[in-house]
Amino acid sequence: MKIKVRQMTSNSSGRPVANQFIIETARGRYFQSYRSIIAFRNKNTGKVTLDKIYWDYSVTTMKYLKKFLGGNAADTRAKIKSGMYSLANLN
Repeated sequence: MKIKVRQMTSNSSGRPVANQFIIETARGRYFQSYRSIIAFRNKNTGKVTLDKIYWDYSVTTMKYLKKFLGGNAADTRAKIKSGMYSLANLN
């Protein structure tokens, strides 16, 4: 299986941001903040799964999760509540 890892970049400077990564696999894309997988978007279904413990762990994690998913924190909470996004243990 081919796996590609890249650092996320800052919106303001365009420079790589420490400890924030996108991991691309044949199954889909993962967002990792520090040592925790925060989110997974399935390539085939588009379904998003968030880690039930870490998805809203810190301001920095939320900032880059919003960038990974698009939208804002309120959108993410609404999509969890509606069942559009699911919560699971990703770590």
